[in-house]
Amino acid sequence: MAYRKLGRTSSQRKALLRDLVSDLIINERITTTVTRAKEVSKLADKLVTLGKKGDLHARRQAASILRNELATVEETEEAIIVESVVQKLFNEIAPRYETRNGGYTRVLKTEPRRGDGAPMAILEFVEEVNFDELETEEEPEETTEVETEETESTEEVEETAEVAEDASEE
Repeated sequence: MAYRKLGRTSSQRKALLRDLVSDLIINERITTTVTRAKEVSKLADKLVTLGKKGDLHARRQAASILRNELATVEETEEAIIVESVVQKLFNEIAPRYETRNGGYTRVLKTEPRRGDGAPMAILEFVEEVNFDELETEEEPEETTEVETEETESTEEVEETAEVAEDASEE
């Protein structure tokens, strides 16, 4: 078979995966067993691909898989903004990976679960990092720190040389 049964009937397995992938979209990181994480990772990658399509049919397909739950509630002065799991997937998560072709989640293995020793893992979305912005921000800071350290050390050497000359003259 192309999927894991997870020791459950088909309806229980679908409900479990639906709940876990909805929680992953809401929190963007969950802790679960390794086998569940691998199955949820496959489903989450498919949902992000649907989110990248962005059309009505893709929204309806994602809504048939995800739980109908609130992802965020924001209060502003004018109104209360309520966002569902499907809206968060299509509006926040999918646009992050517009240039990425698959591999939207990562499974990080952690220590075994206390009690039964089941292998545990953290399932999270891969963060898209713009390396051009990071390089331009970090380079000036590093060079200024190095320059100040070098100037301080040369000033200290000059001061100690002057003190040594004064002591030798006396």
